Amino acid sequence: MTKLANYLEGRWQEGGGKGSPVLDPITGETLATVSADGLDMHAAYDYARQQAGPALRKLSYAERAGLLGDIVKVLQANRDKYFDISLRNSGTVQNDSSVDVDGAIYTLSFYAKAGSKMVEKAVRLDGESAPLAKDNVFASQHIYVPIQGLALFINAFNFPAWGLWEKAAAALLSGVPVVIKPATSTAWLTHEMVKDVIDADILPAGALNIVCGRPDALLDALNGLDVVSFTGSADTAASLRDHPRIKHDGVRFNAETDSINSAILGPDTDDDATGLLVREVVRELTIKSGQKCTAIRRIFVPESKYDAVAQAISNKLKTITVGDPRKEGVRMGSLVNLSQRDAILEGIEKLAKCSDILFDGRTESTIDLDNENTAVVPPVLFGVRNPDDHPLVHEMEVFGPVATLIPYRNTEHAFTLTRRGMGSLVASVYSNQPDFLAQAATTLAESHGRVHLINNDVAKAHTGHGNVMPQSNHGGPGRAGGGEELGGMRALRFYHRLAAIQGSPEVLGKLAQAAGSES
Repeated sequence: MTKLANYLEGRWQEGGGKGSPVLDPITGETLATVSADGLDMHAAYDYARQQAGPALRKLSYAERAGLLGDIVKVLQANRDKYFDISLRNSGTVQNDSSVDVDGAIYTLSFYAKAGSKMVEKAVRLDGESAPLAKDNVFASQHIYVPIQGLALFINAFNFPAWGLWEKAAAALLSGVPVVIKPATSTAWLTHEMVKDVIDADILPAGALNIVCGRPDALLDALNGLDVVSFTGSADTAASLRDHPRIKHDGVRFNAETDSINSAILGPDTDDDATGLLVREVVRELTIKSGQKCTAIRRIFVPESKYDAVAQAISNKLKTITVGDPRKEGVRMGSLVNLSQRDAILEGIEKLAKCSDILFDGRTESTIDLDNENTAVVPPVLFGVRNPDDHPLVHEMEVFGPVATLIPYRNTEHAFTLTRRGMGSLVASVYSNQPDFLAQAATTLAESHGRVHLINNDVAKAHTGHGNVMPQSNHGGPGRAGGGEELGGMRALRFYHRLAAIQGSPEVLGKLAQAAGSES
């Protein structure tokens, strides 16, 4: 059995002790173990800051983009291996694995291409200089410079590939070394990708690090000029925010957490729009078994469409075979482990006490399994007739193949109910009325990081409610964590410091030269 080693200080290091198991969620087989016992995180972080950071920043943005392009080639060459690991460790069918693996490669490719066009060398200008004195003899110029600390990524279990590279792409392009702490349950894929890149000798030693398990001093070893990006539960984010390095020393912290995302059918009750919503809801319920931070949790429809939409979603769900992703014909695989299965089943039971069950895959789905004790949970669709005073539907997220259908009286009622999620990553809206879609965009933008507007014009072209594209912002206010990731080149801001430089126009002109711009 393999113990996944940790890459720190430019070398592979094995943690002590027996380690924690990494399991196959279908068979229960132990695939590997992880341990971070005995690792010196202070030394590891110092090495990344002092050795890898300067080596990265000696390169221009365009040169670092070239390194990202080389990483893309390595990942593409090993794509089939990553799909096999995803099947065995995450229990996902190939289409679901593609969302993670190919999504990671696409995101890296985007930043490699975008970065190759950057003319900046060491400094990025922010706007134009502003005069501070008469005749402009003294002025202010804002600049961005890469941080000279490191970026620590504490990642979630559901996207071991994309969750790594969507963060690392922007950090490495910025010239910042990274330390990845993957979730134990799916650490194998993250580890294998990092190992392949290390073996290819693309990056300076210490620029890309991985620590598996739970090391001592993961946060204690940070300093106030480092940054942390976290993906996971709101409770964990709250505990991290309370750590002295973040709370007292000012370590920059980005969080992407729980989110009760919504899909809204417009009041036009257009059959085409209804079909678009139904198709996307079924997709979001089943892809990766609903284990996506962007998955649809609440479905808002006009009261007059409630029964018809419930039937349409149920009819499509009945056609999907759930079970072992190794079996031919299975279109929906497993949750990542038994603890997640138990948490999902507990959430289903809580919702069942105060909601109607419109479709129960546990009795209505075709399930293809050889073993009974697996992490497979079929989809469940709930319905709520009293959304205004329902005790759970706007507050509790069941992080699996579970969603709730909710009727609304009018447009204002729909938007009010949607906002009760108190901050979400994404809302999607389905209508062929342009005015309604525009109204939805401006109304929902205040409480959502992304608003996905779908009509017949984009029916075949849109990227999907739950797909996170590197060109668009990923994050959300309030309950969703208040963080921001991606959004094109906006992602680089998290790994830079903004400073106002005050001086003479001649001196400020030197900054423009340092940035590679014409002065």
